[in-house]
Amino acid sequence: MELLVAMAIGLLTACGIYLVLRERTFPVILGLSLLSYAVNLFLFASGRLRMDAPPLIRAGAIYTDPLPQALVLTAIVIGFGMTAYLAMLALRALSESGDDHVDARDEEDRP
Repeated sequence: MELLVAMAIGLLTACGIYLVLRERTFPVILGLSLLSYAVNLFLFASGRLRMDAPPLIRAGAIYTDPLPQALVLTAIVIGFGMTAYLAMLALRALSESGDDHVDARDEEDRP
């Protein structure tokens, strides 16, 4: 199970970095979303993955740490708000400049 989670985190991170390095705004937004999903999965996995373990502490019981779960829940909400803001910012830049390149160079300046 840990190997599968580690591979998923690595794949999400690699795809996110690849998309962040693109020159259009929409792939950059998707790449940031994938990176935030990778961080959320990493935080969730840091709470020790256990099957059928309650998130409450009882005397002598095996429990799952609730702090990473709370951090992931908070990060999901913040990530959604950030993605919505970046999408609106990209649409505003597209409507004002007529181009969706990240570096805002003209086509004749490109090699």
